[in-house]
Amino acid sequence: MQAIRVEKEIGGRKLIIETGSYAKLAHGAVSVQYGETVVFAAVVRAQPREGIDFFPMQVDYRERRAAAGKFPGGFLKREGRPTTKEILTARLIDRPLRPLFPKGFMDEVQVHLNVLAFDGENDPDVLAGIAASAAIAISDIPFIRPTAHVRVGRVDGKIVMFPTIEQTDASDFDIVVAGTKLAVNMIEVGAREAGEDEIADAIEEGHGIIKQIVGVIDDLVKKAGREKVGEPKHLDPGLLDAVRARVEDKLRKVKGIAGKQDRNDAVDEIKTALLAEMAPAVTDPNASYMSIIAQKDQAKKVRAAFSEIEEAVTREAILAGKRPDGRDYHTIRPISCEVGVLPRVHGSSVFTRGETQSMCTITLGTSSDEQMVDGLIPEYSQKFMLHYNFPSYSVGEVRPIRGPGRREIGHGALAERSLIPVLPTIEEFPYTVRVISDILESNGSSSMASSCAGTLALMDAGVPISKPVAGISIGLVKEGNKQVLLTDIIGEEDHFGDMDFKVCGTKDGITAIQLDIKIEGIGHDVVRDSLHRAKEARLVILDKMAQTLGKPRAKISEYAPRLLTIKIDPEKIGKIIGPGGKNIKALQADTGAQIDIEDDGTVYISSVDGAGAERCRDIIEAMTAEVKPGKIYAGRVVSIKDFGAFVEIAPETDGLCHVSELSDDYVERVTDVVNVGDEIRVKVVLIDDTGRIKLSRKQALREEGSTDGATGKPQPRGEGEDRGEGGGGGGGDRPPRRDDRGPRRDGGGDRGPRRDGGGGGGRGPRRD
Repeated sequence: MQAIRVEKEIGGRKLIIETGSYAKLAHGAVSVQYGETVVFAAVVRAQPREGIDFFPMQVDYRERRAAAGKFPGGFLKREGRPTTKEILTARLIDRPLRPLFPKGFMDEVQVHLNVLAFDGENDPDVLAGIAASAAIAISDIPFIRPTAHVRVGRVDGKIVMFPTIEQTDASDFDIVVAGTKLAVNMIEVGAREAGEDEIADAIEEGHGIIKQIVGVIDDLVKKAGREKVGEPKHLDPGLLDAVRARVEDKLRKVKGIAGKQDRNDAVDEIKTALLAEMAPAVTDPNASYMSIIAQKDQAKKVRAAFSEIEEAVTREAILAGKRPDGRDYHTIRPISCEVGVLPRVHGSSVFTRGETQSMCTITLGTSSDEQMVDGLIPEYSQKFMLHYNFPSYSVGEVRPIRGPGRREIGHGALAERSLIPVLPTIEEFPYTVRVISDILESNGSSSMASSCAGTLALMDAGVPISKPVAGISIGLVKEGNKQVLLTDIIGEEDHFGDMDFKVCGTKDGITAIQLDIKIEGIGHDVVRDSLHRAKEARLVILDKMAQTLGKPRAKISEYAPRLLTIKIDPEKIGKIIGPGGKNIKALQADTGAQIDIEDDGTVYISSVDGAGAERCRDIIEAMTAEVKPGKIYAGRVVSIKDFGAFVEIAPETDGLCHVSELSDDYVERVTDVVNVGDEIRVKVVLIDDTGRIKLSRKQALREEGSTDGATGKPQPRGEGEDRGEGGGGGGGDRPPRRDDRGPRRDGGGDRGPRRDGGGGGGRGPRRD
């Protein structure tokens, strides 16, 4: 088959979609290129598994490091489990595709997405969304209509479509929109307190580009599309009518019960009675295998019919003005906030909204606790992270305890994104910060509760955030021409409703958005109205939070490390570390502080004991202080030689005071004037081009008008000459010997000053 190609210029670059060359055994396969970034998608379908009652689609997105000419970091040079970025991208693609498969279609569908080439500029995530949609559209898999993804940014006040990675970093917001030609059906936003109408306008502009891309996919379908196969499964209308007659009125009565568990118990009671009537359990021990299978199949159909009737009753009640828990469309559930709820941890809070509850804890760490992130772009460190946990007890269920799933990673990323814009800069607060959100109860919008609890916990920990952040979810129920928005949706409204529109922000603007819908799409009027409804609710929640804790605490926890930051000359990093880490290990053992050093010379010093951190800072500052010619230092004699004394004038930095520079009087033996351990004043006379330091005691005494410790006489000012006596050539007019080179440059810098003859000067600062 010959390759089929369609293309269109969008955002100043060509978007190219091609099929027919690769993966011909897949049900649909395309490659998408934008700039020099290429993503490949293949989709396959299989017969539905026996007994399932849901649509089992899997989206798997992978970024091979080879696409950017890189090896995977770490010991193993092969990619393993998906990274956080890959999981979040897979969710970004899955969410807009899922509502566009026909209701009742339950064939297994798997979408494979691989990044084949990455140019360092164009993020492949949105291209993968386009590729997935195009692959399904040309396949034989039933699909209502194609979707497309677009990224929207605003740089220097101008809207940019498909911004480069560099432009995204400089943008006021990062918006990813997906939708069809008719409507928007997925939104993901990270923003720096952007206004509601600004975001709505950008989304609308992005949808205009989506229409163009979908047009390109439509052209590809005309050229390479296959006939759709598979029939959606629908319930027997007669069974639906029979179930409706038995339970509809009963469900209407229990839907007004306030508590989630009480309401669920009442619904379960109705369902149990229905099953006993319409699909009674087989109790005869001699019953045939086929009769048991028939009973189970009937029970499954009755449950499905019951669920459909419950959905219809719930939606009908909401449209009539009666929400499942009795609230009106605008009312937020009761809120309570607590801070400082746990001892020892660096910060903690509990945020409760109705029957949704999040407990957040804060851990403050140093730069060594940063998360290193490796991917297609250059490796970077992450100093803030929020980890979201959703245990089964939060919804009263029993479930195996495993690692975090895609939902937990996605919800944690949303709450994390909402808080990043209000965090202090590294210069203001150099700590690494970890937030853990444990969901203790869940009845809707637990990720939004995590944003609120996270804000309170950060303030409780003394993290100087610029403003508090709160989050709320807006729901939608739409039937024909009638639709209603629901503030602060609960689980049933999420399950039976059409939209979960999560919005986070401060009093001044939006910081994060995530939109999921179950219908084909929503109009721009719904997007705009939902954003403004969310702001109304957010201000109420922020006011409630402020009554508990209005601003960050002035001090961090006594159990958190005290973190000091200093800047040194990068050339002196080796001096702090020492050979094999000897110096830094000794310094950490002596002061009890943890030392982390960046390549640019930034030194982070942390210790639970503040005094230990300050002492460590003072020592490092002394070790790295710049020794200046002409300056007088208080030094300590560390070694005596025939030709002079080596004097340490700063930690790990010493110089030679030649015997002729010890006194204006004749000195026969060095020990007549100084001994090892003596504290003396010396002047730096010279630092040669190899870093060796020449010192003079007599000049220091003259300038300070001190008494000569050797003779007891006041030193005359301006008298005395270098005599060049006593061996090594460093004290007189002779040039320094070239065989004593000071610090070694070949990795052997751990040797001390040479003790085997004249040197002309000391080592100077060590470079290792």
